[in-house]
Amino acid sequence: MATTEIAALGFGFRLTQFPPFSSSLSNRNPNNAIAFNSIRKIPNFRICSSSLTNETEEQGLFSNFTQDEIRLVDALIGIQGRGRAASPQQLKEVERAVQILEDIKGVPDPRTFVGVDFFSVFQEVYLQTNDPRVSNIVKFSDAVGELKVEAVASVRDGKRILFQFDRAAFSLKFLPFKVPYPVPFRLLGDEAKGWLDTTYLSDSGNIRISRGNKGTTFVLQKETEPRQELLSAISTGIGVTEAIDKLISTAQDKDGEPQLLEGEWKMIWSSQVETDSWLENAANGLMGSQIIKKDGQMKFLVDIVLGFRFSMTGTFQKTESKIYDVKMDDPAIIFGSFGLPVNMETRFNLELL
Repeated sequence: MATTEIAALGFGFRLTQFPPFSSSLSNRNPNNAIAFNSIRKIPNFRICSSSLTNETEEQGLFSNFTQDEIRLVDALIGIQGRGRAASPQQLKEVERAVQILEDIKGVPDPRTFVGVDFFSVFQEVYLQTNDPRVSNIVKFSDAVGELKVEAVASVRDGKRILFQFDRAAFSLKFLPFKVPYPVPFRLLGDEAKGWLDTTYLSDSGNIRISRGNKGTTFVLQKETEPRQELLSAISTGIGVTEAIDKLISTAQDKDGEPQLLEGEWKMIWSSQVETDSWLENAANGLMGSQIIKKDGQMKFLVDIVLGFRFSMTGTFQKTESKIYDVKMDDPAIIFGSFGLPVNMETRFNLELL
């Protein structure tokens, strides 16, 4: 049975020759946008994903990707490991995006790609040499080293790469020599052989889709964008503040001033520590959704349990460049058409970064 193989998303790719690739898969709504809200006098960030589509802005963040490629990359953000924990809906979105790109075809002769690399697992493919090879590499860390499994490679029918694994070794930083990996490749026979079809290669060389002899689908990516790095960092909980700084720096290089966009935004990360009181967290906008309206109205909305919801409405007004004065003063616990008022008010200055 065919499966969708999902590798951990990674960053910091380097090119070995021309069109290189690095393996990555993850999942996120393709219509996402990101807002950075810095609350004055409180050192925190609040990051939300929007239900609104802004294709012009998104295309700017992914300048070397087509819209169909962006949909695939977004569908993959957040899926960790090899996809075993992915939901059926996530896999369905990935497979649908893969099928769209395969139907488009992309570069007609995709076998001419070479090399890839990313932070934990990557693949190198060298075909235009006297010793054509495919190598799968597991990089443990810069301090520890890596495991490299190599295969003899050849090309058939323009898009199929045939390979046979023949050697493997550890390269450890604390040892001056390589340590052979104890796998008897010669005794494995056909088990050490395989093939890989490249079914899609983007014109920009950023996205490659391949299918293996065991029915596995691989999506490989050369470049990651700052927004993509941030969403992946949030999904793993590692390097979030660094990814925020990088995306903010990228946004500051662009012309124009960011606007507080209308729509429903879901809270996905905050640097502000939550308190023991969920009511206080909800009133501070640290959970649930934030709804922005054109008429200067704002609402916090949090699902509680069994149909009960917390709702808090208020207003926002722009006071200076990128700065909004926010006043939230009408909270209630809601069930159906009934509401129980809560005595609570919160005010803050919001800076849109």
